[in-house]
Amino acid sequence: MKIVSRNEELLRDALSCIPQSSSRTSLASSNKLIRFEDISAAAFKIHCGIQKTPCMYSRLSKQYGMDIYLKKEFLQYTGSVKERGVLYLLTSLPQDQQRKGVIVALDSNFSMAVAYHASELHIPVFVILSTNTSPSRVKMCREYGATVISYGTTAKDSQMHARRLARENGYLYLEEEDSAVYLSGLGTVGLEVYEQVPKLDAVIFPAGGHCGLLAGSAAALKHLNPRISVIGVESESFPVLQQSLKAGHPTEDQACNNHHFYGDVSGACFGNNSLQLTGKLVDKVVAVREEDILLSMLRLLEYERATVDAEGAIGLAALAAGKLPELKGKRVAVVICSGNLELHLLQQCIARALTLDNRVCRFSLVISDCPGDMSKLLEILAREEARVLDIQQERTFVTSELFTVQVICTVETRDKIHTAQLRNALLERYPTTAWTER
Repeated sequence: MKIVSRNEELLRDALSCIPQSSSRTSLASSNKLIRFEDISAAAFKIHCGIQKTPCMYSRLSKQYGMDIYLKKEFLQYTGSVKERGVLYLLTSLPQDQQRKGVIVALDSNFSMAVAYHASELHIPVFVILSTNTSPSRVKMCREYGATVISYGTTAKDSQMHARRLARENGYLYLEEEDSAVYLSGLGTVGLEVYEQVPKLDAVIFPAGGHCGLLAGSAAALKHLNPRISVIGVESESFPVLQQSLKAGHPTEDQACNNHHFYGDVSGACFGNNSLQLTGKLVDKVVAVREEDILLSMLRLLEYERATVDAEGAIGLAALAAGKLPELKGKRVAVVICSGNLELHLLQQCIARALTLDNRVCRFSLVISDCPGDMSKLLEILAREEARVLDIQQERTFVTSELFTVQVICTVETRDKIHTAQLRNALLERYPTTAWTER
């Protein structure tokens, strides 16, 4: 079906000024015009290998004063939306290249998606990872069916080795870029959201350096309904997309360190195609604080039973932080695109989020080192319904009166109001109570 509209003209205008050469070593068609038909073709071709993830009404709607629908892309097999672009990319390769195989480097959602789908398509796949990669990620790539090779101590070392192996053995070296094929696969998210949620007012996507999901989905959504607002969200610590849009070309934030917490959100802006599409079709790009992302991770875990990473939670963070007041009372879809956070980091994130949410707090006070005084303190905590997480006593280095003990206590409360009530009760009985500020 051929549909010509003003939105297709926007897509053509967005890419008209892009040069036809590419320094990437993968698909040569990276600068082809992205049409609505390309995204529709991608949706048809990958529908058997990709989950059509639910876009469900969220219990968080009442809390934020709007109808929120969560597109749960973290339910894909490898826990990431990147599968959509990767599967379409791999199925579009010539047969002779599929027989020779593909090779990737870096510990990323893209690499894991390539490992899984190449194996499912019986394409030889090699993943080169640095020796610093966590054992769990190495194990996961092997379980997906890839041949994993550890090489070098840095990501740059593993990338150079992957390129060398590709040249010597005829493998196709793949790295995440903004080819028309890859963007079309990612753009299928926009198609699904439009089908699943009628009368949408806005759709929120993660942005950052790797804004292919935002750009591809915007192309689909704006073609179907130009009145739908498409919004990107990135981290205040790495405002790569905003900087690139302002400069008019891809830039790299000097602060980018690709910390595992941020994932692709902190990466460098990787292509002109995505950038130009974003500039033409995306209505707004906002930035949120790390604290907002952590609190959103906590909200999704509590209200939706969804364990997601920073990239997955960053869209909701914009609503939680009040960055989009114009969406009050509107119908909004939020794409939760990734859930690949390592367990040790997840534990740290949740603990930190509980502290930020004023639900885990710490105080210290000095009491007499006499029988019964500690039990009186515990009675106050029990009466105020505070859950004791940890309690420590210091006698040797107490600088106050003799025969006293300093008690350092960590407790869990229900919310900010409950914490304030507990604080007042303790100050009434122990005026010298010192509260550890977060």
